[in-house]
Amino acid sequence: MSRRKAVLDSLILLFLASILIAPLFRLEYLDNWPSIESTFISDARMLTENLPHPGWQPLWYCGTRFDYIYPPALRYGTALISVAGRVSTARAYHLYTAVLYVFGIAAVYWLVRAGRGWRVGALLAAAAAALLSPSFLLLKQYRVDSGFWVPQRLHVLMAYGEGPHISALSVLPAALAATFLALRARRPAMLAAAGALCAFTVANNFYGATALAILFPLVVWSVWTGERTRAVWFRAAAIIAIAYGLSAFWLTPSYVRITIVDLAWVSQPGNWPSRIAMALLLGLYCWITRRIGNREREWTVFVCGAAVVFTPWILGLQHGFRVVGEPHRLLPEFDLVMILVVIEVVRHLWSGGPKARSTKLARAVAVAIVVVGFAPAIRYVGHAWTPFPKAGPLEGQYDYRITRWIHDHLPGQRVLPPGTVRFWFDAWFDNAQPDGGSMQGMLNQIIPIGTWQILHGDDAHIATLWLQALGTDAVVVPDPSSPEPYRDYSNPQKFRGVLPVLYDDGRGTVIYRVPRAQPGAARVVDASRLPGPIRGGDDRDRLTNYVAAIETPQAAAVNWRGFDEASIDTTTGAGQSVLVQQTFDPAWRARENGRTLPIRREPVMGFMLIDAPSGPHRIDLRFETPLENRIGQILFLLTLAAIMAMLVK
Repeated sequence: MSRRKAVLDSLILLFLASILIAPLFRLEYLDNWPSIESTFISDARMLTENLPHPGWQPLWYCGTRFDYIYPPALRYGTALISVAGRVSTARAYHLYTAVLYVFGIAAVYWLVRAGRGWRVGALLAAAAAALLSPSFLLLKQYRVDSGFWVPQRLHVLMAYGEGPHISALSVLPAALAATFLALRARRPAMLAAAGALCAFTVANNFYGATALAILFPLVVWSVWTGERTRAVWFRAAAIIAIAYGLSAFWLTPSYVRITIVDLAWVSQPGNWPSRIAMALLLGLYCWITRRIGNREREWTVFVCGAAVVFTPWILGLQHGFRVVGEPHRLLPEFDLVMILVVIEVVRHLWSGGPKARSTKLARAVAVAIVVVGFAPAIRYVGHAWTPFPKAGPLEGQYDYRITRWIHDHLPGQRVLPPGTVRFWFDAWFDNAQPDGGSMQGMLNQIIPIGTWQILHGDDAHIATLWLQALGTDAVVVPDPSSPEPYRDYSNPQKFRGVLPVLYDDGRGTVIYRVPRAQPGAARVVDASRLPGPIRGGDDRDRLTNYVAAIETPQAAAVNWRGFDEASIDTTTGAGQSVLVQQTFDPAWRARENGRTLPIRREPVMGFMLIDAPSGPHRIDLRFETPLENRIGQILFLLTLAAIMAMLVK
């Protein structure tokens, strides 16, 4: 197929896909406030005000590393669009996701073109990706969930805010297409492109990275079954090296570790029978394809392998089959795999089948599959712009009103918000909370224990102790009559008469003051009075002792300078330490008058304790770039240099 035709096809697909989602390019706020897209908008807004790169994020999870919260591509893409275009981060987020969504439709074309070299099949696959979800035929609950049968990739993007995931899915086919081309022949530029696109996929989202981790080895295996040369493995290793080199500045070992730890809070573990069954299935697949594979069958081997993995991975969940994580989150990837399978079946039929090539019957069946398969798209195309309802004036929105009140009346104080207010808490203002966007990048593992007790426990006294222990100055409590849709509180009335009311919006939401000796996130404490680690959410005795030890009237004022620096003004006595209610991290440094002060982990809540001699103090705190990130930056630069050399060559 000529390059000119491929370019023309790509331009047509980009144009038509842009028409399908045209409102997304103009959208600022979507009238779907419960969507998790709010956390990505908030994250990008904070980044725009702390460019080029903050090391610490003090507003979420009682403080955590900024890198830990999410992969960098979407957050930086959104922030840069916002700054360069002088638009809100909400508008920039939707622009970023729209551009990559359209790119992803063309990328499906490139994948089939690179893998099979069939122009018609590539066009059909791209059209199907834009218009259809084969999973709707197999999984009724998802078909019913998507009004007008909006394709799953667009439905989860707009209904649930899966912008990073769908952005990664959009890049994924391009990464696989470049990998096919790079593995088959010695093409340094394509090798570099494959590594860069793989890195970009991972830099958008880990579900996309999971799909890449499944499909990339299948591409390598399928090409090897056709080429049967060691060069395939060397090229694959080079692609992996390039991809990691471009990711090394953020994808550090500690990042991977904390991500795995946090996954335990939001997903169920896999089971060994499922893993063993999958291993046996893959072993059988490799044995068969090794025997029958050749150059003509490379694409077929890949498509069959993708189906072998994704079909039980997705459909088996209803029967207890779970290899790892939450398989249903990969439903858009499953749609892509099913589309590739059907297109390959159509190609096979069009060629006449294995025994009677080019027969009229086989071609008629192929045409029938295409016509029937695209029929459901009529319903979607007739309502193509329904997924993009525009929100009304921001000032009348519940989440904006509550977060604005907190910003205006409780500046610099840590507040616990639930539900959608938590999602939007930092979309417009720098508001500190003990929780965060979506339990990703959470360094302090005691936070979920405390927040669960606050939200779901019935004992207001224990909940108050947790709020005090987490350095929280106020708590937002909506009751069932409020506009809050998530209803996080099991018993929202428990604080009435227990905590003083700061604000009542008259519509079901009350903000209570948490009694503390003084607001803020620093204390002068006697470290010897601190008890041992909390033994559970209802450990009343140790919580009481801990709060008694830290709620002292001795002031310690914290002044933040951006996200990475702060100063503390206080006075300590003999045997006293300065408690900073930010999660301990070894990258923090405390200095006073050129002298370094030791920082250690506080044993109960995992905060920072600064040991200082008696007397008045002006302590400067600074988060320094960790060694693993500095090493990663060097690897990144070396990889860029290697890519430039490959392109020149």
